[in-house]
Amino acid sequence: MSLLVAKAKEQIKSTILNAVDKAMAENILEKSELNDFAIEVPANREHGDYAVNAAMVWARTFKKAPRQIAEIIVSNCDFTNTYIKSCEIAGPGFINLFLADSYYADIVSDTLEKGADYGKSNYGNGERVLVEFVSANPTGPMHIGNARGGALGDCLAAVLSACGYYTEREFYINDAGNQINKFGLSLDLRYLQLYKEGIEMPEDSYHGEDIIAHAKAFAEINGDSFVDKSEADRRKALVEFALPKNIKGLETDLGKYRITYDTWFKESTLHNNGETSRIIELLKQSGHTYTEEDALWFKATDFGCDKDFVLVRANGVPTYVVPDIAYHYNKLVTRKFDKAIDILGADHHGYVPRLKAALTALGVDASRLDVVLMQMVRLVRDGEVIKASKRSGKAITLVTLLDEVPIDAARFFFNLREPNSHFDFDLDLAVNESNSNPVYYVQYAYARICSILRNLEAEGICRRTVGYDDLKLLTMPEERELILHISALTDEIISSAKAYDPAKITHYVEELATKFHKFYSACRVKGEDEKLMQARLALCSATGIVIKNVLTLMKIDAPEKM
Repeated sequence: MSLLVAKAKEQIKSTILNAVDKAMAENILEKSELNDFAIEVPANREHGDYAVNAAMVWARTFKKAPRQIAEIIVSNCDFTNTYIKSCEIAGPGFINLFLADSYYADIVSDTLEKGADYGKSNYGNGERVLVEFVSANPTGPMHIGNARGGALGDCLAAVLSACGYYTEREFYINDAGNQINKFGLSLDLRYLQLYKEGIEMPEDSYHGEDIIAHAKAFAEINGDSFVDKSEADRRKALVEFALPKNIKGLETDLGKYRITYDTWFKESTLHNNGETSRIIELLKQSGHTYTEEDALWFKATDFGCDKDFVLVRANGVPTYVVPDIAYHYNKLVTRKFDKAIDILGADHHGYVPRLKAALTALGVDASRLDVVLMQMVRLVRDGEVIKASKRSGKAITLVTLLDEVPIDAARFFFNLREPNSHFDFDLDLAVNESNSNPVYYVQYAYARICSILRNLEAEGICRRTVGYDDLKLLTMPEERELILHISALTDEIISSAKAYDPAKITHYVEELATKFHKFYSACRVKGEDEKLMQARLALCSATGIVIKNVLTLMKIDAPEKM
């Protein structure tokens, strides 16, 4: 939480405990060991800025009714040198506390002083975290699930960084294994079709237009010179020609989506440097493998999994899970990240326990691997779910989505729901320039703030430095609600990081925009007493800072004019 919020809560806790200590010292209450109590924000702010349940918690300890205990506490409270202005008893014994004007003034001042750093904290204490997301198969274009995973992973990495974690982003390129073999087969057959009759494509091969385009481009350079070469040489040449283009395409498309990775890690690296083979040997040495029908099995049931699984097939070829184990071992052991976070589709739920079991067998604390399982996205237009683009007749990819929907809207919409919830992406709403579109609504609030400041400056009214005497005038309910919401930013970012759920800050900034619009409707800025006008200008500026800080975390533009 922010230092000011933490300070206020600590003062509340100390005030309550000091009051009880005083009552026990005067034998009004029996001397006892005290359990912790909660300090919470009431649902209705009219009931106070904070509420404590200490009287209920200590009812059994003091053998008194909670309300009686609350009365004793309140009568012994001393608010000297604190943010607390007053307190009162509510219901069965809740103690509601009201904070002084100085608290609200300090929040606005703190926001203005910290600017772009407001909301950041050292919660993560420099812990090294690697966030791996998207990692789309390089044999074809990215789909809508990758679009959601991209926005989610990129924003999560930003949130973690804002919390004081050392964070890196990584894309894992599956450039080995069955998918690449199938990619080579598909390219090979499309290339041969250019020069031979009767070449059929197997049903399980890749039939996309991109495969045909690669084959033609390869032929334009090499002609038919590879037709009579060995199948292995021909496929190798085709993959070496096409795969880098696909990877570069992924990088370009994700760059357009405002995603930049620290590392593009190739699976082939693990095979070439021997890490995959080493993992097999280490798992053998762990005593948790066995051979059956010439295949090497891992005893996953030793670690609570429902069944064992094959590491190396009878033909000596490792299964896909082996390089995945090696990859995560590389993250956590070789590269020494404290935490690895994977953003994966919900269909990987059975894969995660097996991966964690293997890491445990290798002596790695499996709790250092966290996996965020992401549910499917459905595209909706005119109220109906669509599966294909009307323009191309094919499934909508990340690229075709961004041709249709602004990047700001795509990134905002994909972080509207927590990752494990299904999400309907409304294509009509995403392009709608009205307050019904949540990203437009938030951006409009920021643009409105910029407009207020700009227009007043044009009239010769400029913001000046404001002090406590100015800011203490911000006493309207709408002003207080807005300030308290601003004060919650640090907590919201930390909560988002802890839950691996960037939707929390999306909802936060939506609510902030709503509270600003309510404030602006209820509280005149221009034409008021000069001190009050300057205080409200300061509050406008502080709100703008917070909106921009959140949108920056999401890599969404904060336009000054709309």
